[in-house]
Amino acid sequence: MADLSRLSFNQITVNSWTLREALGGCARHGVPAIGLWRDRVDAMGLGAATKLVKESGIAVSSLCRGGGFPAATQDERRKRIENNLRAIDEAAALGTTVLVLVCGALVGRDLEGSRNMVVEGIAAIETHARERGIKLGIEPLHPMYAADRSVVVTVKQAREIAARFPPESVGVVVDVFHVWHDPDLYSEIEKLQGRIVGFHVSDWPVPLPGILMGRTMMGDGVIELSRIRSAVDKAGYAGPIEVEIFNQKIWDQPGDQVLELMKRRFVECV
Repeated sequence: MADLSRLSFNQITVNSWTLREALGGCARHGVPAIGLWRDRVDAMGLGAATKLVKESGIAVSSLCRGGGFPAATQDERRKRIENNLRAIDEAAALGTTVLVLVCGALVGRDLEGSRNMVVEGIAAIETHARERGIKLGIEPLHPMYAADRSVVVTVKQAREIAARFPPESVGVVVDVFHVWHDPDLYSEIEKLQGRIVGFHVSDWPVPLPGILMGRTMMGDGVIELSRIRSAVDKAGYAGPIEVEIFNQKIWDQPGDQVLELMKRRFVECV
């Protein structure tokens, strides 16, 4: 029998589903965990969403997303800190232990300053996360996103930022789409002993059809998925493995069909 015990369905993979529909899909297909997005939780209301999640019996592997720390003004940076504090509380209410941080984009042309704002932002919320039992998962993104999504673009950067904080409150999320090309990937993963708090899988098709919407189902691209998974496991990560795919062609397919393929490819490729 196929082992799906570590499989998690990131709900963006079937973008049309509501939270209720996504939880129902997991239940129908025997997927034990789900990665949630804050906008879907907000659409239902935190109280109702929390109740629905608990009743479903589906574990929540993570909540996406916090971060977005760099901003042009002190007032805007303060508002973003407040938003992250709320996200930590939401994650705790939903029963997950991981808040994924998409750290934030370039401000003006000040790359170094923007990265400093990321560190300052995490410092401002770390104590609250620790008190609520939430781990802040720094997700390094592919360098092509530095201008508009995250100035943290390598595993090394994420590791070095996380190392400034206690391991019980700050770690790293390894997403294969963003890091597979890194020539230092395996040595960096090895250095992440005890710091990996999430692992996301998809694939990189050739040619890439788009920057944001280009990732595809596992097995339909060039990423060495099983090798990266083995390295992450060896580094001590034994938690959920989230399938997170942004792809309009996949979004246009019936959700149950996507989950069937997801399960099969998870077993075959990951």
